[in-house]
Amino acid sequence: MKTVLLIDDDETFRSLLTDLLRSRGWKVIQAEDGESGLVLALEHKPEAVVCDLLMPRCNGFQFCRALNARRVSLPHTKIVVSSGSGYAVDRVAAMESGADEYVTKPIDVDELVRTLDRLTSGAIKRVENTGPKLPEGETRVKFWGVRGSIPSPGPDTVYYGGNTSCVEVRADGELIVLDAGTGIRALGQQLREEFAGQPIHVTILISHTHWDHIQGFPFFLPAYDSRNRVRILAFEGPRKGLEATLSIQMESPYFPISMQEMPGHIEFTELKSLDFTVGKLRVKAAFMNHPGICVGYRLFTSAGSVVYFPDNELFSRLRGKGEHDSPQTEFARKQDQALRDFIRGADVVISDAQYDADEYASHIGWGHSCVDDVVLLAMSAEVKNLFLFHHDPDHTDQKIAQMLASARKQTEARGSKMHVEAAREGQEINLKKRP
Repeated sequence: MKTVLLIDDDETFRSLLTDLLRSRGWKVIQAEDGESGLVLALEHKPEAVVCDLLMPRCNGFQFCRALNARRVSLPHTKIVVSSGSGYAVDRVAAMESGADEYVTKPIDVDELVRTLDRLTSGAIKRVENTGPKLPEGETRVKFWGVRGSIPSPGPDTVYYGGNTSCVEVRADGELIVLDAGTGIRALGQQLREEFAGQPIHVTILISHTHWDHIQGFPFFLPAYDSRNRVRILAFEGPRKGLEATLSIQMESPYFPISMQEMPGHIEFTELKSLDFTVGKLRVKAAFMNHPGICVGYRLFTSAGSVVYFPDNELFSRLRGKGEHDSPQTEFARKQDQALRDFIRGADVVISDAQYDADEYASHIGWGHSCVDDVVLLAMSAEVKNLFLFHHDPDHTDQKIAQMLASARKQTEARGSKMHVEAAREGQEINLKKRP
């Protein structure tokens, strides 16, 4: 039996809702304010909390922030904020504070139960993909979008592709999508055809919410099917929460369908820890040097590890000049060493390599790396396969091929066994578990 903590200063409301939830199979714990509710949550570790927004001593916003600050103790507890306020600004504020869902009073109990079941289903029974699967012990990586900044279709970008960032990873029963740039549209079409009406469970890891990494999500077909579950994970941005940021691009007059009208079961998780799991997969994150909150991800699969950091500027050139032992140089060295440790020994590294050396000189501080620096970093970290990524929208197929050739000469000159490729739409990488 799953447990829900009900926090509300209205005793009559609490008693009524408690009876109704118990009749539907829930164990209910009650608290009259957020402070006592937090104590009970830490003690009983409920699967869900239904918390009133307006309460004395500790309101719903404060409770959400307090609980999320204790995610180490309560990693799976979901929060539903309830309120008599139907103002959109209150809903957005609640989600930004860490709520997983927002319901208005008077509460429709049947709808609340469906919401609680949807939010907590992963704590009891994980929904598995029932469509085609990879052989056990294999990992597949496929590129669906490889450009940065803005889509760049046309005759000069046909080979490498013009869609913005989107990479599919299948491993250990999980379907993971890295970023939701315009490439996710074609991925969604392929998934609908492949699964042929069977439920799809997909996890989308967002590196950051710059437009070229999220602008394809409104066109992701699995999100429009009620049989599917789409879980979106990211670290909170500087201004808006994850759901609010993705929703804004779908508001009128920008898009004809709002996020709330999408029929699929869409869940948002604001990440708090740099080390977490997706099913059986361990995922490690690291903050990148890029404007705003931007992270890279390392996926540890049974067949090897895959690292993805599409937007990053190495510190060695940005702040590493001057005296050899100056504070700036030492800081730059430590930052790049941290990234080197993050990618060390990886089977596949997908890295920002937007500029060649000449271009980078006029783009210092823009948040993207020089290909020469990326190759040196990857070689020193003993990476097995490096994929140059986030191609500049002005780079033609010929330009990217020239950058790739230069990168390969660099590895040959140093006697490195590392294999270098320029990421290309439709390209697949298959890793097999070593005996």
